[in-house]
Amino acid sequence: MGVATLYAVVATGAVVPAHAEPVRVIFDTDMGNDVDDALALAMLHALQSRGECELLAVTVSKQHRLAAAYVDAVNAFYGRGDLPVGLVGGGVTPEVGKFIGLAEVVDEGRPRYPNRFTSQQEPPPAVEVLRRTLAQQPDGSVTIVQVGFSTNLAQLLDSPGDEHSPLPGRELAAAKVRELQVMAGNFDLVAGGDRPLEYNVVEDVASARRLVEAWPTPIVFSGFEVGRVIEYPLESIRCDYRYVDHHPVAEAYQLYCPPNHDRPTWDLTAVLQAVRPKRGYFGLSAAGRVTIDERGATSFAREVMGTHRYLTVSPEQIIRVREAFCVLASQPPAGRGD
Repeated sequence: MGVATLYAVVATGAVVPAHAEPVRVIFDTDMGNDVDDALALAMLHALQSRGECELLAVTVSKQHRLAAAYVDAVNAFYGRGDLPVGLVGGGVTPEVGKFIGLAEVVDEGRPRYPNRFTSQQEPPPAVEVLRRTLAQQPDGSVTIVQVGFSTNLAQLLDSPGDEHSPLPGRELAAAKVRELQVMAGNFDLVAGGDRPLEYNVVEDVASARRLVEAWPTPIVFSGFEVGRVIEYPLESIRCDYRYVDHHPVAEAYQLYCPPNHDRPTWDLTAVLQAVRPKRGYFGLSAAGRVTIDERGATSFAREVMGTHRYLTVSPEQIIRVREAFCVLASQPPAGRGD
């Protein structure tokens, strides 16, 4: 039996190639503005438990302490409470939102979801976490998954050298990042030839424009039109998370979605493509270049040497992707769900 056919069985029972190198992931999220961020983070933990990725750090682009606290609580729920978490400075959307307050819920005098970021303990700056994490990794090894605003990565590009690395931000990203997966934009033409504006772009247009103009590695975009047609089923929330009395992701979904409904899965698409890029879950556009105008409208032009692509999805792929989302997002942490 050759090396290519050897397999290892991880603790979850999933079978993965024994020689596969886990994808090193930094997850950048606007946690709290929509619940798909929470489902995407749960997926990353499941994929790490299966040996398919290593979650290095999470940075938050929503300007609220509880967004970082909720991320930290989810990480702790999955047994990874020591993961670095950083919070944006000078960011947008300072509102508390519908579900990140779960990080402060107390049951009989004890926090329901323990985390490190109380009102007395602030998260470190996101750019510091990004620079420290990147500096510690081998060259060309990191995949960044950005599923919120471009604020943190734009600030990284403009950051000077520091104690973690003498390289300025753009050079540090060029050295350490293999690929950037972004949930942003809209690449589906509608009547009149326009593309509807997309939330992750228009909330911080300046940072989004800076990112597409200056980011030094390949970027794969998952546009609004992809996640919109792949809905996460409410029935999974009701049935698949009942292995514990309180689940931070299931409770977040129910708080975010009253009256409950099947929710589009924008952010999950970027995670799945980042970790399983060769499994045929999505199609890919030709190479080209994404541009963003002053309003935040995205455009794509083919270029033979372009470093940008965007995802597409067929009706058959939608079925496969939805099933993968349900299995991965609801997978119990190790030691739970017996």
